[in-house]
Amino acid sequence: MTDIPKKNGISVLLETFGTRVYRAIEDLGNVFALLLQCVAWMFRPPSEFRSIVKQMEEVGINSLPVVLVTATFTGMVISLQSWSGFQRFQATSFVGSVVALSITRELGPVFAGLMVSGRVGASMAAELGTMKVTEQIDALVTLATNPVKFLVVPRVVASTLVLPVLVIFADLVGILGGYFVSVYLLGANAYVYTDKTYQYLQFRDIYTGLVKAAVFGFLIAIISCYNGFIAEGGAEGVGRATTRAVVASSMTVLVSDYFMTSFMF
Repeated sequence: MTDIPKKNGISVLLETFGTRVYRAIEDLGNVFALLLQCVAWMFRPPSEFRSIVKQMEEVGINSLPVVLVTATFTGMVISLQSWSGFQRFQATSFVGSVVALSITRELGPVFAGLMVSGRVGASMAAELGTMKVTEQIDALVTLATNPVKFLVVPRVVASTLVLPVLVIFADLVGILGGYFVSVYLLGANAYVYTDKTYQYLQFRDIYTGLVKAAVFGFLIAIISCYNGFIAEGGAEGVGRATTRAVVASSMTVLVSDYFMTSFMF
């Protein structure tokens, strides 16, 4: 009888790496399949209008405070840092332009997406994961109700529509936060700050940020719903699904932001 060779550290490491890569590719394919199902069921009757409105309240109104606080202090920090740097080159008059462009192009959509992925994405994954482990989703199938149409479509539609609205408010309060710091704390000229902001801020900078926000909302909802659907193993499994949803959706926001920025600009 021949002895079975023992695995060394390198082989174990390679096996673990290969397993992780295989699972990541499998998850990516499953998310894409769920995306196609969601798009297919989105335009089929009956309409889930009430569910969509309920999810819009959850994603939008309930997320508004944390998004506004984040955007306000982001604009204030950018103003402080820009003033400190531009003061070395006697270019403090451009602080308003930097704050406005940074908020509308990147930081408003990205930070709003991260806040929503941490708050709403976790809620979606936990809710659907609980339904999965308690077999409520199987009960929907037994009652001839498509779970994608009933559970996923309202969340995806609501997130896609509401996140750009959140970003509009985030842009406004972020720019106002930068204005407050520059004018009232650092002594900048209010007219020069406002004039430079209007001079260099274009409508293209605003709508590209809103397009990013809509894509972020769509991806966050799809990824969070998928992780809820694959939850298993009771309460512990729901916790793992929630963690995966937050991490995956946050990373997706950052990665997709790079590719959209390189394409739009």
